[in-house]
Amino acid sequence: MATVADQLVRTLRDAGVERVYGIVGDSLNTIVDAIRKTDGIEWVHVRHEEAAAFAAASEAQVTGRLAVCAGSCGPGNLHLINGLYDAHRSAAPVLAIASHIPSVQIGTGFFQETHPTQLFAECSHFNELVTEPEQMARLLPIAMRTALGKGGVSVLTIPGDVAHLKAAGPTSLPVPLATASPVVPPQDQVAELAELLNTDEKVMLFAGAGARGAHAEVMALADRLAAPVGHSLGGKEWIQYDNPFDVGMSGLLGYGACYDAMHEADRVVLLGTDFPYANFLPQAHTVQVDIDPARLGRRTPLDLAVHGDVKLTIDALLPLLRERTDRSFLDKMLREHVRELEKVVGAYTERIDKHRPIHPEFVAAVLDDVADQDTVFTVDTGMCNVWAARYLTPNGRRRVLGSFRHGSMANALPHAIGAQLAHPGRQVVSLSGDGGLGMLMGELLTVAATNIPVKVVLFNNSTLGMVKLEMLVDGLPSFGTDHPSADYAAIAAACGIHATRVEDPAALREALTKAFAHPGPALVDVVTDPNALSIPPHITGEMVRGFAIGATKTVLQGGVGKMIELARTNLRNIPRP
Repeated sequence: MATVADQLVRTLRDAGVERVYGIVGDSLNTIVDAIRKTDGIEWVHVRHEEAAAFAAASEAQVTGRLAVCAGSCGPGNLHLINGLYDAHRSAAPVLAIASHIPSVQIGTGFFQETHPTQLFAECSHFNELVTEPEQMARLLPIAMRTALGKGGVSVLTIPGDVAHLKAAGPTSLPVPLATASPVVPPQDQVAELAELLNTDEKVMLFAGAGARGAHAEVMALADRLAAPVGHSLGGKEWIQYDNPFDVGMSGLLGYGACYDAMHEADRVVLLGTDFPYANFLPQAHTVQVDIDPARLGRRTPLDLAVHGDVKLTIDALLPLLRERTDRSFLDKMLREHVRELEKVVGAYTERIDKHRPIHPEFVAAVLDDVADQDTVFTVDTGMCNVWAARYLTPNGRRRVLGSFRHGSMANALPHAIGAQLAHPGRQVVSLSGDGGLGMLMGELLTVAATNIPVKVVLFNNSTLGMVKLEMLVDGLPSFGTDHPSADYAAIAAACGIHATRVEDPAALREALTKAFAHPGPALVDVVTDPNALSIPPHITGEMVRGFAIGATKTVLQGGVGKMIELARTNLRNIPRP
């Protein structure tokens, strides 16, 4: 007799799901046992359900397919919630299985009782309780299609006793999964956009994650308009490479002339970005192109909102645009970009290969050299985001994943687990901070026990660097940010992981090279300078006053790695009169 649990697992397997992340326990046991009995799908035992959700989110992002995590009743599935928020805000198609207390006990205040349909309401597109087998046959396909179709989380709450019942209908449910149709903007909107751009002399393009797959089109548009191109952190991996129009990144982690170009332009074109920091946007003379109409205009007033795919919109737009012969605005911004980068390069170059504690910029720069050309990097929130934004060189094949929208700590290692299991032959490197690794350190046991060959590069500065910077900006002395030094290499080695601790910058490259060549998991614990903080590219008077009041440690500008070389190359390519 096939049970509801069997039906669930076989349906997932037949739809292409290869694994389920979670921790076994009571109400979930029937479902886990169904996985044990089913070929073609595996159970991945993690040490914390939050990590299960992070891993599923990462797998979904690198594959584009549905990924699944699970938690037992009460505290078990409640632990999923932070990782599910991250998945949902990253538009990662994830199905969460939240097992529940016996159905007859719901509402009685039973042991471990919670109300998952209420708890997960804000971090899901679909969130329902299964109370009988016939309902599972209806709800499971809907949940799967919703997660994939809308991009985000679906939650199915299943009482343990219901999972035991005989399945209704076939043992594997047919779930046809349609491919989303491209969004082509109306012709009148494209014509109106062309009219605006043909009128404006100084146009600037700002691209986000929605420009994925549209690199060639964005470059063609920039060439036609003689427009500088900036990007958000989410757009970096899709836009920065092979980009002769690059003026850097805006936002708190940004660098270069992006901010200045945006504010000096007559027209700013937002391409596939939901950039949240309104104070970095000009709040005027802006148009926006996005595949999601709900995002249009929610960060800045718009002169025109265009609902469309970035690639298809530009394809329709290009024939309507006049060719620009005046490159003065573009060339000015390219020169400004080089000047801005040269301002900060000194902090990176001055005795950096001898400085102790090791400059984190140096670690990121060497890591960028040593890593493969198709590496998947996962990045902890905080200062690791800064070093990734400024030092990891995109090339169209590398990926950079992080909790860029939810901003959770501790995401990098579990993200790396999901990415590595999805791509077993590909290099996956976690850029972890000691704060983030310490929070979900149990996942070192996960990679050791299952020999998942992720490589962890630990920026170990014994402080919460980004929080310290926030305090300085607010004029506050840092408090509660520093903690005693810990030898994470020794901890990792005790877990059975190849581990090295690096305190001498001269030993860094060899340590990374050996770790990356190791066939199993590896950790390189690098003792970095806690005083190396990063100043945003645009500083207000209020920020300066805050630094003056609160700064008791050295705040570095932060280097920029290969980007200064790229910017200088672009500058050399400026046509001479």
